[in-house]
Amino acid sequence: MRDISRRGVLGLAAGAAAAGLAGCAGHRPGGGHGAAGAPPTPSVSGSKGRPSASASPSPSVRTIGDGSTADTGPQPHQPVVERLEPGQTPPQFVVFSWDGAGELDNGLFERFRKIALEHDAKMTFFLSGVYLLPESKKRLYKPPRNRVGACDIGYLTDAHIRATLQQVRLAWLEGHEIGTHFNGHFCAGSGSVGRWSPADWRDEIEQAVGFVENWRTHTGFTDLPPLPFDYRKELVGGRTPCLLGQSSLLPTAAGLGWRYDASGPGGSQMWPGRKHGLWDLPLQAIPFPGRSFEVLSMDYNMLANQSVNSTRGNPAHYPAWQRQARDAYLAGFRRAYETNRAPLFIGNHFEQWNGGIYMDAVEEALRRIADHQDVRLVSFRQFADWLDAQDPAVLEKLRTLGPGQRPAGGWRRFLAQERSLSPSSSTTSPS
Repeated sequence: MRDISRRGVLGLAAGAAAAGLAGCAGHRPGGGHGAAGAPPTPSVSGSKGRPSASASPSPSVRTIGDGSTADTGPQPHQPVVERLEPGQTPPQFVVFSWDGAGELDNGLFERFRKIALEHDAKMTFFLSGVYLLPESKKRLYKPPRNRVGACDIGYLTDAHIRATLQQVRLAWLEGHEIGTHFNGHFCAGSGSVGRWSPADWRDEIEQAVGFVENWRTHTGFTDLPPLPFDYRKELVGGRTPCLLGQSSLLPTAAGLGWRYDASGPGGSQMWPGRKHGLWDLPLQAIPFPGRSFEVLSMDYNMLANQSVNSTRGNPAHYPAWQRQARDAYLAGFRRAYETNRAPLFIGNHFEQWNGGIYMDAVEEALRRIADHQDVRLVSFRQFADWLDAQDPAVLEKLRTLGPGQRPAGGWRRFLAQERSLSPSSSTTSPS
């Protein structure tokens, strides 16, 4: 993958205000990669992007539109959602999410799918819709307030589109969530998503869904099976480019029936509330080892504070930067795990910035976090399912705990009486 755009890093400047800004710059893909995998559910595997399974769907599957997607029923490998009992210690939820979610030569999508399988983890993949649109068809994309075909992250090669389709399919079958990172990733100028109206967001979302529902027509691929989900039902949340434009997005997202948004420009390690009826699940300020300020819980913001505007900093610093990024994630985890049990949200990109140190850092952090008792590695959608199942009085009490604040008298005493008269529930989360 080539360097991010020359507009520079929309991350954090060193200083006390470091945790207040966030995001990612345009990332320009290139090259070719074939994906393979062996999940515990029916899958497509092969080499150089050539699937070994038939592209024809099962007779019991309802194909949608041109056959690019299909309703195959409830998503497999979803957890049972249980309401907290009075005085019960909350689980420690951790959500690993990925912006863009395109599979390139580096094979990072497949790498983290396999790591997730090893630890029974579920993740959220925020797919950029244009990653399923060939550059030869780019004029089909009409971005709000930008010229036709414009795209600040570039388009994937046909080989990468093929690999991305395979990985998205496998990810969903393994229980991961497919959200959206929208399309053109416009973060600057008059066409920035920060200037968009609710109507602009509706247009952008419809186009993102359309690229998923019509990849077969757009690519001409006839040998790949459909994506095994109805994307209009699957899509219940997203993250905006550079964490911009949430205030205008939320009315549109609420109107579409979305359940959460992960676009907040930075939050604290506290239990979440709602905005416009959606769960507000922002990236969070976490301790930054060796520094006097906190950093946002995303690989890009680690980079912004380590190598400033460069994705290829001095290699001599790579080992120390990797440890610092890993230890930041672990410090954020420990602060929540040992005190208020607030969920931890970690954002990533399938990138090899600074020699790939952020991928190694997040992998090591995930493996260490997974070893702890009461940890649940879930998708944003699964976490929203859990929140929806809880007693509102319990959630309200949890929200009184600040970052690093322990419950007075311990969990048994703190939550002993926080229960309304509504009946308890134990159900399988909706697909």
